[in-house]
Amino acid sequence: MASIDLHGRTWSESLVELIATYNRVLADGSGSEVLEVVHGYGSTGTGGSLRRRVRAFLAAHGDRLEFRPGEDADGNPGHTLVTPVRPLPALNDLLAEQVLEYCETARTQSKITGKFRRYGDPSVIQAIRSLERQGRLRTVSRGRNKAYEAV
Repeated sequence: MASIDLHGRTWSESLVELIATYNRVLADGSGSEVLEVVHGYGSTGTGGSLRRRVRAFLAAHGDRLEFRPGEDADGNPGHTLVTPVRPLPALNDLLAEQVLEYCETARTQSKITGKFRRYGDPSVIQAIRSLERQGRLRTVSRGRNKAYEAV
């Protein structure tokens, strides 16, 4: 069983590592390889933010993988067992999807870059431009400002 330990990482760092490891396990394995994602159970014992975010991310990509919370598999809430089925999208693709979802209501570029600042302004602006080229995001007038809205 392959394993990845996310202790001590931020969510952004964890996401990059999780996607890379998942896709590597899928490419290297025979399709039956299980990936153990060690995220901890939170210092309060009620579930830490990393555990919640990892599981929410996995649930959002349920068409690409199967997962079982550790407490269901072996009673350990500090890890999650993931069976890769299809590759996860690259981080830039995920950012574009998040920007698109955020722009269900028209948003200015400064609002968008502020919301996704952890990715860095150049990456966010690149995602906006890519979505515009694909016709999935359009510009709308918001007073004197230009805003972006999902199509």
